[in-house]
Amino acid sequence: MKELNKCMICPRECKINRNNMETGLCGETNKIRVARIALHHYEEPPISGTKGSGAIFFSGCNMKCIFCQNYEISTKNFGEVITVTELANKMLELQKKGAHNINLVTPTHFSVLIVKSLKLAKQKGLKIPIIYNTSGYEKVETLRLLDGLIDIYMPDLKYFDDFLAMRYSKAPNYFEFATNALNEMYKQVGKPKFDKQGIMQKGVIVRHLLLPGQIDDSKRVLKYLYEVYKDNIFLSIMNQYTPTKQVKNINELNKKVSKKEYNLLIDYACKLNISNAFIQNGETAKESFIPDFDLTGVK
Repeated sequence: MKELNKCMICPRECKINRNNMETGLCGETNKIRVARIALHHYEEPPISGTKGSGAIFFSGCNMKCIFCQNYEISTKNFGEVITVTELANKMLELQKKGAHNINLVTPTHFSVLIVKSLKLAKQKGLKIPIIYNTSGYEKVETLRLLDGLIDIYMPDLKYFDDFLAMRYSKAPNYFEFATNALNEMYKQVGKPKFDKQGIMQKGVIVRHLLLPGQIDDSKRVLKYLYEVYKDNIFLSIMNQYTPTKQVKNINELNKKVSKKEYNLLIDYACKLNISNAFIQNGETAKESFIPDFDLTGVK
């Protein structure tokens, strides 16, 4: 595809020729690579439902989060190459298995190829909602290529402070790009809509992961989201941060989020009068949230 001759798909603007097998920061060429395709039961309730979300985990990532739970595929780029047509057929297989939706996990760097797959899959009978599950580090121009193809946007808003974005994710101007992207996402899909079973059909869910010791930044994120969108979007306030081996030498990250920290953040959300929010109870920082990347469903 011509967009990959000089790749400017994401805010990194690497300008490399992915059609010539060159790789930028995401580590991927013009070939779609995936690590897992399966029903996934660990998303928010209106996404996972009772049958599971049809999750497609793409290899590579345009972020470089040192604490990434999917490090094996996001940074080490584990996965298998599949064609645009094969991806479309995998979506149809997930629909046949009863998936409530198609959940495109970390799709940014493959977005122009995914557009072709989605159009082909819809021509072949794909009817369930499509979720764009992203770090939020997106360009508005790229998101506009997805207009009419995506039903639910599920971006992160990881940081308010760009110092943290650089320190932990090497993502310059993260907040600016992520909030501009969120504005475009909301323009495309609007307020949340659910079917009779409570499964989301349209809308935006913004995820925010509380990092240990960063409650002040998290409060600023929540305040921004509620001031701009009120209850026209859903928030997912997560406490599932899990220290990985990559952070063993970073003292402030080499620990779990305390119950006190998380409860203080939820109290703050209540003070803001946020009502459309998902929260996590109990011990959620465990391995069950990290699926096995063993090419399940790929071959």
